Amino acid sequence: MIANPNSVYDRSPEDFRAELERLAGEGYVTVTAAQYAKGEIDIPAGTHPVVLTFDDGDPSQFALTPEGNPVPGTAVAIMREVAAAHPAFRAVGSFFVNADPFADPGGLRTIPWLRAHGMEVGNHTLTHSNLRTAGPLAAQQDIARGDQAIRAAGGAPEVIALPFGIHPREAGLAVNGHSDGAEYHYRGALLVGANPAPSPYSGDFDPVRIPRIRSQAATGKEAEFASTVWLDKLAAAPAQRYTSDGVADRVSFPQDAGAVAETFRAQAQPY
Repeated sequence: MIANPNSVYDRSPEDFRAELERLAGEGYVTVTAAQYAKGEIDIPAGTHPVVLTFDDGDPSQFALTPEGNPVPGTAVAIMREVAAAHPAFRAVGSFFVNADPFADPGGLRTIPWLRAHGMEVGNHTLTHSNLRTAGPLAAQQDIARGDQAIRAAGGAPEVIALPFGIHPREAGLAVNGHSDGAEYHYRGALLVGANPAPSPYSGDFDPVRIPRIRSQAATGKEAEFASTVWLDKLAAAPAQRYTSDGVADRVSFPQDAGAVAETFRAQAQPY
């Protein structure tokens, strides 16, 4: 978050707040990346799940005052303000961090606070390395060390966001691997941004390659792949948008929507 964005990965606080207000107004309800990846979507009937992800652990996303409150103007502070005005929206985000996130050595203050307030803290590797060029051993080492750093601060990462959206040479090493005696196992790996993710109950769902869309205005570089354009598209074609039936252990879907993932076939209720 920055007052005057200078890249497609930046948003001003005002634009971020406006997008959250739009999501709340259009019936979106936040869930974590892990809840999505596991198919644990428990939201009211008629609403739509959305995962808010934040990479790199920048202090503009979250920082604590000396009194232990979110710094005003950070993404977390804005999320909480919007959720206070729209309680169904929920102040929930998924933060994918590297070493010393949010300018907090070891994340020892920030990670416990996020976890205590319903946020998710996931792995973004310790050093934000390119996992493909690093090679299999170094890739596993950077993932494992990032995992251990988060756990040392009280976290329990279940999902990884791939730096640059790039897999290791063996894609499966993104979610299962080991290094220096430490193992890691994740429910999903997030790519960068281009298109919305499929339902986790769909046969098309690939936990090792979960797409995202970037938060961005309707104009500018690559805006056709970003949030404002996609929200417009989904609003214009609501049948393409995941809508909850309000029953967490039931998977309701149109008969022509395609195959259900094997894990959830016992819960499937086509109509």
